[in-house]
Amino acid sequence: MSMITTSAWVRRGVAAQFPAKYEIDEEEMSRISKLAREQLEDAREDLSAAQEGQGDDDEMDEGGDAKAAVQGGGEKKGDAKESNDDDDLKEYDLDHYDSDEVDDDGEKITMFGNVKSLAYHQPNEEDPYLVMPEEEDEDEEREELQIMPTDNLLLAGKIEDEVAHLEVYVYEDAADNLYVHHDVMLPAIPLCLEWLDMPVGKAAEGRTTGNFVAVGTMESDIEIWDLDIVDCMYPNAILGQGGADKAPKKKSKKTKANPEFHVDSVLALAANRQHRNLLASASADRTVKLWDLNTGKCAKSYSHHTDKVCSLDWHPRESTVLLSGSYDRTVVAADMRGADATARWAVDADVEAVRWDVHDPNFFYVTTDAGMVYKFDARNAPATPGASKPVWSLQAHDSSVSSFDISGNIPGFLVTGSTDKQVKLWNVENDRPTLVVSRKMELGKIFSTTFAPDAEVGFRLAVAGSKGVVQIWDTSTNAAVRRAFVSRAPQLEGEVKERMVGLPADHDESDDDEGPAEEGPVQGGDGWESMDED
Repeated sequence: MSMITTSAWVRRGVAAQFPAKYEIDEEEMSRISKLAREQLEDAREDLSAAQEGQGDDDEMDEGGDAKAAVQGGGEKKGDAKESNDDDDLKEYDLDHYDSDEVDDDGEKITMFGNVKSLAYHQPNEEDPYLVMPEEEDEDEEREELQIMPTDNLLLAGKIEDEVAHLEVYVYEDAADNLYVHHDVMLPAIPLCLEWLDMPVGKAAEGRTTGNFVAVGTMESDIEIWDLDIVDCMYPNAILGQGGADKAPKKKSKKTKANPEFHVDSVLALAANRQHRNLLASASADRTVKLWDLNTGKCAKSYSHHTDKVCSLDWHPRESTVLLSGSYDRTVVAADMRGADATARWAVDADVEAVRWDVHDPNFFYVTTDAGMVYKFDARNAPATPGASKPVWSLQAHDSSVSSFDISGNIPGFLVTGSTDKQVKLWNVENDRPTLVVSRKMELGKIFSTTFAPDAEVGFRLAVAGSKGVVQIWDTSTNAAVRRAFVSRAPQLEGEVKERMVGLPADHDESDDDEGPAEEGPVQGGDGWESMDED
């Protein structure tokens, strides 16, 4: 089984041109040894518990052996097994394994054959056939790891054959090339990723900027990894019960919320771009926590929701206002400086994603498990959540809108991805949502759709899902997109060949459904408006 559950872009020029190879010094070795000992102790505890639970089963097995001995004339089944093993080993003649054989000429055959033909070297002399020039090896490896300033990194949280890891891709736009640069082993299924430019942990010493990623998983701790170092064994920092110098703890059976760390899966992460040391996290334990990356400690814990909190987004301008969405079917906009400064809106199903409109932060979007997309005006908070009235609502998919993003470069350009396996591009200019493209991308259920952050590649869309494959779609090469947004992006004038990197060989263009299809309703502020939908 292979599945990509989450992804995130890293803008150009951030990654080190030549990432460092992981090196273990004395201090790091001590830290790793401590972490390994803790994990070994946990494993021993689990083993002891399992053995205690099997005690009764062992007694039954012993009784079975005794019965077999009586029925078999006094020979236990274990003895029979040993006898069979002896017969199997006879053919290998292990009693004479070290005896020298003799060839046709009467000379002994050794493990090296005819030793007279071997070339001998003086003591301390290197064999030229075995030793490669060090400089050539280092230069070749250095070139393989090189990341150009025009490259993007794309991060993908992946589960493959029950092994969880983070794949770090390099995307070379001009060359239509996407490849895995390196990967990182994770303790559990990854659920969310957030890129950080704030140095964290040991690597923070003497640095003001960095290239890091925070990873939320099915475990309750948050791991932070340095993306400029390959082959790391342990994260730079751990936010949670484990702490910076402790191994991640298994999820506690107790689900009672704790003010200092999460006690359940981490479902969402959001870095504050104005206060770079602040990272917000949302959990299945129903809390939102604010972390100080300078100390690695939880600065504050919030309980604005009564069910799992699954999505977060910081306000683009009001740096202390955080938007959160929950399975309790509400969305909260809260000033994190005060526990009571909150506004709440309600929707008709479990929330999947929340996002501020970066082009006009007076508004925000909400997607739900019922396939809906809502646009709300943050200035019109309802007196009660039940009185919530969206600017418009859209039945975007027949099943859950599991992924959602807003183009940071083209106002009114949205993407939705769904468990119905479809990706849809929307034009919501003038609050009249219109379907531009609907496409099945042969990626299975869609779990992630994210626009590239740089203006030069702003139309590039990373899409991934339940088949464990990621694709980069250059939406600017799609004819329907070019027609819909040419007024806001003059470079889209004319027609070009459509481009997609990582496209499966069995992709069927007949899956495309561009432009208007059937007329359907969208609930707007001025009544029912018609729209194009799939």
